[in-house]
This record gives sequence, C-alpha cells and structure tokens, in this order.
Amino acid sequence: MDLIFIYGPPGVGKLTVANHLAKLTGCKLFHNHVSIDCVLPVFDFGTEPFWKLVHEIRCQVLAEAATQGTDLILTNVYYHPEDDERVTRYFRAVELNGGHVRPVQLRCEPPIIEARVEAAGRAEMGKIATVAGLRRLFEEHDLLKPVPGRESLTIDNTHLDPAEVAARIVAHYELRRQS
Repeated sequence: MDLIFIYGPPGVGKLTVANHLAKLTGCKLFHNHVSIDCVLPVFDFGTEPFWKLVHEIRCQVLAEAATQGTDLILTNVYYHPEDDERVTRYFRAVELNGGHVRPVQLRCEPPIIEARVEAAGRAEMGKIATVAGLRRLFEEHDLLKPVPGRESLTIDNTHLDPAEVAARIVAHYELRRQS
C-alpha cells in the first residue's frame, strides 16, 4: 500500500493535483475535508473534540487502508512544528500496517496562491477563500517547512499544469498507472 501524502499551504493546488493523480493511478482519494465534513455536524470547527475526532478518523482510515492494501492519497495543510506529532501518527498508522508513505510537498509563488485561494467553490467546501485569511495563516504558522525526518518530493507548481504535477509524482515514486 502506498500513501501519497500531498501537503502544502491553502490554495497551492493539493486537491486539484490529487484528483489528477487519482485518475492516473487508481489510488483512492481521501482529502482532508472528508474527515472534517464528517465531524462538523456534531462539533464546532476548531474545538478540541472536533480535532480529536478528525485526527482519529484519519488515523483509522489510514491504518485500515494499509491493512487492506488500498493505495490512498491524503491531502493536508502542514503547520510546522505544531503538526509534527499528528503527521507522525498518520505515517505510523500506515507503516505499522505494512504500507509506505510517499510525501509530496507542493509550493507556489505567493501571487499565484493568492489568486487561487479566491477561486470559486473554495468557500463552499469550507476552505480558506480570502487573501486576508491566507496571509493570516502565513503570519501565524510556518506552512513552507517540509515534514521533518522524511524526504519529500517538493514541486513548485507555480507554472505547471496539475496533470503534469501528477505525472511527476507518478514518475518519482514509480507508482503504477491505471490501465
């Protein structure tokens, strides 16, 4: 089982690339808002029980996918160093069950991210959808540091088509293409 862990700041194109990658490889897509949307009707966003359940759902899904040999793509905004323990738990859930983690960090020039973050549909998905919100996140968190202790494939997708980014991920990690 391969977990392709696509991370980067809001608006960098994680979900768009993940959708292309899923089509290329047949990997299942478990983007970060699936678990958020599951818990949101019960607990307010950002509360302790909300995040506790979101992270537990993610760990359980990752562990079971690894046990079953189901290749998976997970998108994530990584906050350094606050998220180190959580991301380690995700990776451990995969690896303790026989899977392999393939980290991919997406980066993009600030003016392009700012334009992307205001794209239609982001607000409806509960994503950061304003430049002010994006800038606030960058001021409060380090969103550009790679996950420590892991070698990530880092791709600057400022001027790359999402299909090209997905193809680079496939080539780098020698992932099987769907026939």
